[in-house]
Amino acid sequence: MRVISGAARGLKLVAPAGLDTRPTLDRVKEALFSMLASELRGARVLDLFAGSGALGIEALSRGGESAVFVDSSPKALDAVRQNLANSRLSSRARVIGGDSIGYLRSCGEVYDLIFLDPPYSGGLYEKALALIAEKELLSSGGGVVAEWDEAGGEPCFPPQFVRERDRRYGRVRITILRQRGEDSAD
Repeated sequence: MRVISGAARGLKLVAPAGLDTRPTLDRVKEALFSMLASELRGARVLDLFAGSGALGIEALSRGGESAVFVDSSPKALDAVRQNLANSRLSSRARVIGGDSIGYLRSCGEVYDLIFLDPPYSGGLYEKALALIAEKELLSSGGGVVAEWDEAGGEPCFPPQFVRERDRRYGRVRITILRQRGEDSAD
């Protein structure tokens, strides 16, 4: 697992030990960031259920303005902090320990890009997306990137979101969602 492009290109990233974290494969990450290339410069990024922080760090490396990393696992938080230090991107990042859903409930910030990669079971996609819409945490034109496992069934994406892109990489699916505007006919 490495940073693919940008200021920290080639940096090997550490992942938390154990099976609780599923790092996004480099080929999936490369395809994803190819789709997001025009949105990264100056983006305010939220990496929920951050794990190693690979997605948020890739966004920062490619020109994101700032990133917030949220995870409840102390091992994951240690990995994020180590990866940020090694990439020299710490000055543009905040690492928050705690429940990602709880963070969304108390959040007052607005983000241009939100990475959503929770444990595949437990209805966390639906809860997170409902809070993102309710609390208006996504900027106009901003996007949510949801990574999910096809074998576990598609998450129920709330009607406030429009599916913009959907790509399959083995069992892994990447879905880019945009929040519906008031004038949206979709």
